[in-house]
Amino acid sequence: MTQKTYDTHREHVAGRADVADTPELVAYYQALERLQTGALWTVANKIEPWQPRSDSVPVLWRYRELREHVLRSVALVTPEKAGRRVIYLDNPGRREMAAAVGWLYSGLQVMHPGERASAHAHSSSALRFIMEGRGAYTIVDGHKMTLGTNDFVLTPNGTWHEHGVEADGLPCIWQDGLDIPLVNALEAGFYAVHPDLQQAVGYPVDDAADIWGAAGLRPQNVNWNKPYSPLFKYQWAPTYEALLRLSKAREDNPFDGALMHYTNPASGGHVMATTGASMQLLRPGFAGKAHRHTGSFLYQVAKGSGHSVINGLRFDWQERDIFCVPSWAWHEHANASQTEDACLFCFNDLPVMEKLGLYREEALIDNGGHQPVLPPA
Repeated sequence: MTQKTYDTHREHVAGRADVADTPELVAYYQALERLQTGALWTVANKIEPWQPRSDSVPVLWRYRELREHVLRSVALVTPEKAGRRVIYLDNPGRREMAAAVGWLYSGLQVMHPGERASAHAHSSSALRFIMEGRGAYTIVDGHKMTLGTNDFVLTPNGTWHEHGVEADGLPCIWQDGLDIPLVNALEAGFYAVHPDLQQAVGYPVDDAADIWGAAGLRPQNVNWNKPYSPLFKYQWAPTYEALLRLSKAREDNPFDGALMHYTNPASGGHVMATTGASMQLLRPGFAGKAHRHTGSFLYQVAKGSGHSVINGLRFDWQERDIFCVPSWAWHEHANASQTEDACLFCFNDLPVMEKLGLYREEALIDNGGHQPVLPPA
């Protein structure tokens, strides 16, 4: 059997199509189309690929280039008129969905001291990762959280939430991360504005962190059965300390260094039903090996500098830059410094991949586990 014959045989055995058009077939397809139907073999190769083919492309958004445009929006629109003063990240392969990568949305939001957005709720799960400023806060279902640089806060789907900056603070910029494209693809999106526009704070400030934030301890007689974390706020200082301890206690993961997932302290699972988050530490000089996995991942540099190679393209990053890794894209991370560690925050759709039994991972075997780097375009 020749290679061509074998490939054709394999296509047919696997249900793949190799049917040439004829005038009779074209007329047949047109007749099917008039009945709102179609022949599977005309689309089989597209809708059932041998492996994932993401429309998303790797992108690096440099904060030093974006920051001035984010700040400029303050003089152009108010939070009241804009709804949310956000510059969103637009992946060239996902522009119809306004997605940063896959089914994930991301944007940079700016608020000045004394500004406060109206309270609202929506079907999408959301998180905020603070990039700079002082005095930022979020209120979720009456729980108020104060926020500092590299903290991140949850605003789970269906919860009333609002954001603001205290009058004595400094201008704040944070990254918004949501699963808007996923919810829209499922045609399940709802949005509502709070009837009073603002919600009352019904608990002591930062009570969620006080109740649920002690590592390894669970409060007695505090029940929680919702599909998202009751902690809401995850602070940078204890996260970084945990990464340092992990990196001292065990060898690096060959792909991700010292990586830890943010978890729901009540269940041990992901922080929200559709969106997961992690922070990883790359030791000085770390050069990770390449692997790929299903799911979309959006990274923000919380500390340090380095580079990532994604599908053969090298992206050099520094603090506050954001970059994406599409599903099933080869990727590897490296820390450029020989003296300072680097930390990468990431949010992703890993909970969806795991719940649906779609998560798969593969390591690169060739070339010592590293990708050949393609020349710049």
